[in-house]
Amino acid sequence: METASDEPVAARPAVSAAPAGAEPPPSQPELPMSAATLALRPAAPAAPRPWWARLLGKLMAPWVSISIEPKDPAEHVAEEWDGRPVCYVLEDYGLSNALILERACREAGLPSPLQPLPGDPLGRKRAYVALSRRHAGTLAPSGPPSSKTHSGSLARLLQAHRADPALDVQLVPVSIFVGRAPDRTSGWFSVLFSENWTLVGRFRRLLAIALNGRHTTVRFAPPVSLRGIVAEGLEPERTVRKLSRVLRTHFRRIRAAVIGPDLSTRRMLIDRVLAADPVKDAIADQAKRDNSSNADAWKKAHAMAYEIAADYSHPVVRSASFLLTPVWNRIYRGVLVHHLDKLKQAAPGYEVVYVPSHRSHLDYLLLSYLLYTKGIVPPHIAAGINLNLPVVGTILRKGGAFFLRRSIRGSALYSAVFSEYVAQLVAGGYSIEYFIEGGRSRTGRLLPPKGGMLVMTVRGFLRQPTRPVLFQPVYIGYEKLMEGNSYLDELSGKPKEKESIWQLLWGIPKVLRSNYGQVVVNFGEPIRLNDLLAEHAPQWTGQPIGEDDKPAWLSDTVDALAERIQVNVNRAADVNPINLLALALLSTPKHAMGEADLLAQIALSKTLLAELPYSDRVTVTPHTPQEIVAHGEEIGVLERVAHPLGDVLGVDGEDKAVLLSYFRNNVLHLFTAASWIACCFQHNRRMSLAGVLRLGRSVYPFLQAELFLPWSEDEWAQRLTRTVEVFIREGLLERVSDDDGGILARNAGQTDEVFRLRAIGHSLQQAFERYYIAISVLVKNGPGTLSAGELESLCQLAAQRLSLLYAPAAPEFFDKTLFRGFIQKLRELKLVWPDSESKLAFDQRLDAWAKDAKVILGRELRHTIEKISPEMAAKPEPEGAEKTAASS
Repeated sequence: METASDEPVAARPAVSAAPAGAEPPPSQPELPMSAATLALRPAAPAAPRPWWARLLGKLMAPWVSISIEPKDPAEHVAEEWDGRPVCYVLEDYGLSNALILERACREAGLPSPLQPLPGDPLGRKRAYVALSRRHAGTLAPSGPPSSKTHSGSLARLLQAHRADPALDVQLVPVSIFVGRAPDRTSGWFSVLFSENWTLVGRFRRLLAIALNGRHTTVRFAPPVSLRGIVAEGLEPERTVRKLSRVLRTHFRRIRAAVIGPDLSTRRMLIDRVLAADPVKDAIADQAKRDNSSNADAWKKAHAMAYEIAADYSHPVVRSASFLLTPVWNRIYRGVLVHHLDKLKQAAPGYEVVYVPSHRSHLDYLLLSYLLYTKGIVPPHIAAGINLNLPVVGTILRKGGAFFLRRSIRGSALYSAVFSEYVAQLVAGGYSIEYFIEGGRSRTGRLLPPKGGMLVMTVRGFLRQPTRPVLFQPVYIGYEKLMEGNSYLDELSGKPKEKESIWQLLWGIPKVLRSNYGQVVVNFGEPIRLNDLLAEHAPQWTGQPIGEDDKPAWLSDTVDALAERIQVNVNRAADVNPINLLALALLSTPKHAMGEADLLAQIALSKTLLAELPYSDRVTVTPHTPQEIVAHGEEIGVLERVAHPLGDVLGVDGEDKAVLLSYFRNNVLHLFTAASWIACCFQHNRRMSLAGVLRLGRSVYPFLQAELFLPWSEDEWAQRLTRTVEVFIREGLLERVSDDDGGILARNAGQTDEVFRLRAIGHSLQQAFERYYIAISVLVKNGPGTLSAGELESLCQLAAQRLSLLYAPAAPEFFDKTLFRGFIQKLRELKLVWPDSESKLAFDQRLDAWAKDAKVILGRELRHTIEKISPEMAAKPEPEGAEKTAASS
């Protein structure tokens, strides 16, 4: 890092040597120096200090220790005293800066900055000026940037030189740093309040002095002769602009040398966002709509940009890492990371967009913390505006979070500002993180992706395709959720509680006393945007695409990208002990098993995962079934009931069972093939392999859409065949004939093999029940009767009633989203289609589909579903002819 002693004084050119109108070259932002140099007369009597400076100086003295650079500034800037006055230039105003400067000048034997210049040309009874004032805490300036950004004091000082040819003030730039860039031994409070690029308020400056004042650096630069600058003969306005620009460049260069480069992206990005043409157009449109001035619309845009933009701060991130390390160690038994090395190999040269699964508020902190501790710059994170709470929102923002409103419809200005902000992040090479599910999953499944952020990212790249983009899917797996109880309330129908700072603070002690098991973070296979565009948009030539251009292939490309991200998240799943316990225990009516049965079921699940690997990035707990059971008891998931005929292990209470379904759903996709084959033999003792494969092909498009499965239809059939072979080897099925590709059979009666087969199939059984409900409601109401929305509502009613009549189902059983996905897939396959009145029409092919469902579902269940399937209430024209839904 550059220091004061590294700068040779004699190497700096004088301002007068430059041609008129020339500006300093950007590669040499050195401060110009006059031909004459300032000299100091040591014997000159010192002027009395103002009383307030003496008082405040004494109060501040114990907290501040000053290091002056260069060590002897008097010798550094002067050879002889010739009586020329000195005016100091600071980067920004502040009482603490004035007191520190005055003390440094006294210690160095320099003229006092608190005494006026001869004739007081500044009109302020002092001999220092500053380039800017502090605006900390101000949400927005008073209007669009003005061309008059230079210091008024400098203008007055230059004008005084024009009026008085004998006046020759020496301008001495002074940089003040309260605490330099922190090192690894710095305390986290000191790191938090160390010097950075942000102009802070009085309170923060006071804390910085209290914590870091003993490491204050005051750096004097060589003087600049204002007489030499005026002698260049430029216009007054241009002279001030040039001097201000040179001084700002000097201060930025010195600050970068002392504390590192400017990473305050908020300030820089907001300026670029508001200067972009799409935002300027949106501001003009907003002014027309509001019948207001352009300045007022600009203020709105600025306030929106400030609400959105992150304010990344190394000190805050470093401080958070100090704070989070003991927290993770207290509440978790460990945080495991897999496949990060593959990301490090793939990421260089790419703009990385992290797209993790979203299951907890801790996802934000956990991923950023892990990346930071592994030597990777944490990403800018898209967070919901609901998290912009007092204090918490500020910390998240300084950790890289930028905030997004829940809905941006109806606000073209907000949409333009946010889209431009994302585009600037992409173009600037900042890594980004967002959750394409839109919100946290309350059921443990991946939610259908929302393409808003993906569209903005892709369009940002297409607008400036200079740096390739890489999407990095991330799977985050928990053994216990911090939000478990709130999820339970929401799944039972209670409205979601609004986040508040008090709720967060009151919950901290409980969180710190809890044991949340282990967390696993798996990095999935990355997706290169260029490769995806080559596959889905071969007509794109690689040339930039304007903001207003809407290529026909963009929508399909974004949909394909969203689908592939979710598929790759699932392909990086982790199977932890709680997942395996949930798969086994939730397959029984009372959510309990004998210990021997539970151990055997866990062993079977691990065998299937080992024999039929889903992906090379899936990780499975190395623990034995006995260790898994012991771990479940330790963290309170399992309850043991002693019995003379063998202990029984189960889940205590229905609420815990509902929460446990969350962890079963995390890994449901890994067992889809095994569950499908097991379902085929729930109500059939014998079945041909050809029949299993045929039915499997027909149902696969719906399972693929719901669970984000990675295989083609042929690959799915191959996986089913391999799974059958494993079942035969494990004794769950046997091949009794070679006819029709082989006749398969399960054991008769209630053997252990039948019990294990049923347990495997249970997790997928409810999906087929949902599918049959939708088909039954459609057929019962007839073609051209129901719209897609009406069908969703009736299906939900039927599923709720079925759950009341039988054993309670999983929370997602009557989730409208799953019914919506099934209906959408029916439309994609042309099994149903909207008629001229937007009602769903269908033909006899649905009857064939319903007939196939009879193979999977029991007769009693099918009869119940057909009976409770509601009919749409008829229109009230024929009096008395109104029908009512069967479920009501």
